[in-house]
Amino acid sequence: MTTIPTAIPDTMKAILLNGHGGPDMLEYRQDIPVPTPKDHEVLIRVSAAAVNNTDINTRIGWYSKSDHSKDDASWGGNALNLPRIQGADVCGEIVAVGDCVDNIRIGERVLVEPCLSDVNGESVSPAWYLGSECDGGFAEYTVVSAKHAYKIDSDLTDIELASFPCSYSTAENLLTRAQVVKGDRVLISGASGGVGSAAIQLAKARGATVIAITSASKHDLVLGLGANTVVNRNENLGETLGTNSVDVVIDLVAGEQWPQFFDVLRPKGRYAVSGAIGGALVELDVRTLYLKDLSFFGCTVLEPEVFCNLVSLIEQGKIKPLVAKTFPLEAISQAQTEFQEKKHVGKIVLTVTE
Repeated sequence: MTTIPTAIPDTMKAILLNGHGGPDMLEYRQDIPVPTPKDHEVLIRVSAAAVNNTDINTRIGWYSKSDHSKDDASWGGNALNLPRIQGADVCGEIVAVGDCVDNIRIGERVLVEPCLSDVNGESVSPAWYLGSECDGGFAEYTVVSAKHAYKIDSDLTDIELASFPCSYSTAENLLTRAQVVKGDRVLISGASGGVGSAAIQLAKARGATVIAITSASKHDLVLGLGANTVVNRNENLGETLGTNSVDVVIDLVAGEQWPQFFDVLRPKGRYAVSGAIGGALVELDVRTLYLKDLSFFGCTVLEPEVFCNLVSLIEQGKIKPLVAKTFPLEAISQAQTEFQEKKHVGKIVLTVTE
């Protein structure tokens, strides 16, 4: 392992997830061993890490399709290896590298791609997720394959940069899979959340017309992000927008409104989904699917070009960070509680090191 002159401590502060359940499963510790990078890994001093749905879903066992038991409640559908350090949204600085990584990378300011296809130089399938299948960024230090640590050149603060990785890469992946292009009319559910607000900006960057679904209290904020039209989430979409009126649906909610998405999709329309916060079990009239020649895209593992494209957009200033509030690492329970209340627009970020 190669390090920079600044001493790396033996132990660090971190948040341990000790089991599935409520916030009481999260334990703040100051005596966790600092990880050592393996041959193809880098050690990152974490400066900021944002909160997202994946952290909470993993904690409560939401991914389990059986009884929320520990047997299939990780992001990848396997048992979670506990205790686990969560945290998928990471901004920090490389302070040490493994033997097979060029030490010129030491000192780089980086964003971490949270969807991991490479673990210490070896391909993994299905992909891992940072903070689920391996330890993540709710700690002073974390390790990741060098491939997934992207150097970033930006005037934004580390807190602002930490708002991007998970939400914006998920949004960019949805748009990539759905092949959104200039001139498309794109309907986005859950538009005020982290992924939804990112999808608005990224769809606009592609030249699309954006119709955003959100609560009445957030209309002005969502319009400020660039949405062309805002629809109240309680409205009937077919009555408000008209049948066969949109090219693409970017869905983060599912739930009771789900069948309406297919009323408003045009023939040969595209539906892409990466969330189900409104309810995972929905009803589909299969006749609508085949008679309209619709295409469905489940979006989890990032396409190879997605994160690189995202970093480029950040560096060019084509998308802006949305930080709703910050908390110190030790206040993670309060941060996640406010996150679940869904009264904010954008990201809630934990500050780790300065």
